[in-house]
Amino acid sequence: MTQMTTNRRTLFVFAGALTLSLAFASSAQAAGAQTITAKNAWVRWLPNNLPAAGYVTLVNASDKPVDLVDISSSDYGDAMLHQTVSNGSSQKMVMVDKLTVPAHGQVAIAPGGYHVMLEDAKHKVAPGDTVHLRLKFSDGETLDTPFAVKSPAQTK
Repeated sequence: MTQMTTNRRTLFVFAGALTLSLAFASSAQAAGAQTITAKNAWVRWLPNNLPAAGYVTLVNASDKPVDLVDISSSDYGDAMLHQTVSNGSSQKMVMVDKLTVPAHGQVAIAPGGYHVMLEDAKHKVAPGDTVHLRLKFSDGETLDTPFAVKSPAQTK
């Protein structure tokens, strides 16, 4: 009887440890899942080291809205989120602190609206290249995104 009790206890401890291991693995997998994805990422290149503009569509698969709160790049000294705002007959660019990607939705950073202003290229950038931007979100997620560099003629 003592051996049977010991075996049951061992089996019980093993089953408990297995359950905890599976629960931990499941939560780690869920935590590692990307809730934000980027698609159609590209940069409109301009000659003579003029600032470039980056565009991308951000898709949020989560149940909660998430804010894009920071942008950086190993290819550019400055990367800032801007919005083009119309004031009657004129337009101006305004720096924006954050951009909300709605739950189960998407937001387009596209010409004529939001754009990523890229200044001070750290090396020569030309059409056909790929540059990388790191997008940081309010939920702690970071997305390293490749952006295809296009000439103005390729973007029309």
